[in-house]
Amino acid sequence: MTWMAWITPTVIFFAAIAALLVTLVILELFHPTEKRRGFLQLKTTRGDRVFISLLSTAFIHLFAVAVFPASIWLGSFAAVAWAILVLTWG
Repeated sequence: MTWMAWITPTVIFFAAIAALLVTLVILELFHPTEKRRGFLQLKTTRGDRVFISLLSTAFIHLFAVAVFPASIWLGSFAAVAWAILVLTWG
């Protein structure tokens, strides 16, 4: 696969998303999700909240790179905090 730069962070990122999807499938088999309304004011399932958190953390990273190009860690910490917030109370 020479068309993509499979460096260690890239592999870790895709492996983490694959593990997250496998975890969601296992959770759904043993503990089916119910729609609930959180601070997002939407009735969401567990998978909806994962999708919203993944999509929004990508935008948080893009914003952080645009505003603070010297420090990617600031965007990473903000994205992780946002993802935890959405997954827990979203």
